[in-house]
Amino acid sequence: MNALPRWEHFHHEADAGVRGRGLTRAQAFEQAAVAMTAVITDPRLVQPREQVGIERDCPDQEILLTEWLNALVYEMATRHMLFSEFQVRIDDGHLSGTARGEPVEVDRHHPAVEVKGATLTQLRVAQEPDGSWIAQCVVDV
Repeated sequence: MNALPRWEHFHHEADAGVRGRGLTRAQAFEQAAVAMTAVITDPRLVQPREQVGIERDCPDQEILLTEWLNALVYEMATRHMLFSEFQVRIDDGHLSGTARGEPVEVDRHHPAVEVKGATLTQLRVAQEPDGSWIAQCVVDV
């Protein structure tokens, strides 16, 4: 088994596929968020200076993933921030998360694209046969 947690991108014709893998569902959600940041910039360039809390409720774990990612898109857009560190807790359809990052500095972060939102395309949250978790979807750029 590959080292977990981790994030990756997967091919999609027009937009970007983001995938998180983790030992828990929460870790997979965290890594999907890192993958989304990596669509925009190198997450290692983003300092975790400020913290933003996010709460979402949804009994469907796949829709909860899109709710989490779309909440991050909203926070990035309204606060003009990028995030690089995430912490998620999921209990009975309730997600409690934090995102840490800093205001965008174009000269330092070199943002490549703007993520407009998480979609239902190739949406999947599931436990793998080895017990690890995957959380993925396509984000609109």
